Amino acid sequence: MRRVLVFGGTRYFGKKLVDLLLKNGDQVTIATRGKVQDKFGNLVSRITVDRSSISSLNEKFSNSQVWDVIYDNICYSSNDAKITVDLFKDKVKKYVFTSTMSVYGPGEKVLIEDDFKSTEYPIKMLNRSDVDYGEGKRMAESYFIQNVTFPVVAPRFPIVLGLDDYTKRLHFHIERILKGQEIGFQNTDAKISFITSEEVAEFLLWVGQNDVVGPINACSSGEMVLGDIISIIENETGEKANVIKDLKNESSSPFSLLDHWIMSNERAREAGFSFKEVNKWFPELVHDIYRENL
Repeated sequence: MRRVLVFGGTRYFGKKLVDLLLKNGDQVTIATRGKVQDKFGNLVSRITVDRSSISSLNEKFSNSQVWDVIYDNICYSSNDAKITVDLFKDKVKKYVFTSTMSVYGPGEKVLIEDDFKSTEYPIKMLNRSDVDYGEGKRMAESYFIQNVTFPVVAPRFPIVLGLDDYTKRLHFHIERILKGQEIGFQNTDAKISFITSEEVAEFLLWVGQNDVVGPINACSSGEMVLGDIISIIENETGEKANVIKDLKNESSSPFSLLDHWIMSNERAREAGFSFKEVNKWFPELVHDIYRENL
């Protein structure tokens, strides 16, 4: 039985990951701030801790327990990364740091792992509040990759969608179309990569069980054209969207892009992971969210 620690296992894909770990027969401990109630009862152990506090982490993890896998879904800066690199130096067999497609910028090309080289990126010791999300993740990933003495894998995920998405990014479009409200886009011809929350959890489980290390892209196969997203919602709802040129206000789409933002999952597929086709699951998710709004 593996001993698995999950930082951030109480909502969204973190909950789904814990479900899969339990089904796998793992002994799971969830480490969070304790602000979100989980559903796991006595199936898991819990540690209430501040992920960004050296003193809090040292207090709660001062014993000599060795973890088979640590999943870190809530690390957002180089300072956060340094804390756990130092703390778990001799206490973990594999570390899974949840990275992001935001380490890359948009552009014409399909992004591969070498388009952001965390092995070479200059590190500045910063807190989450010092930088934006993308730069914080670049710094965190780079610190892990350049400084660890244990195996680290850094899955880079695009925007994660699901019925349970607490940010409601896809919901935003459906709800505004149903209300006849404007939706702003910079470029409706831009293409974007997505992944489902279920697929994220499955991928995290998989990388924790396999020998893959380092940065690795993880996205559903294929991509969505932003204009097609609107067409799918129009077909589902029977309502016409009021699409405008992006004005950078409350009507702006959370998916609004000036250029493409797509990446390759070839490395992960070659290593043995099978991804879903985005064009198959996306319309089904739109249908489920629409039915939920009726």
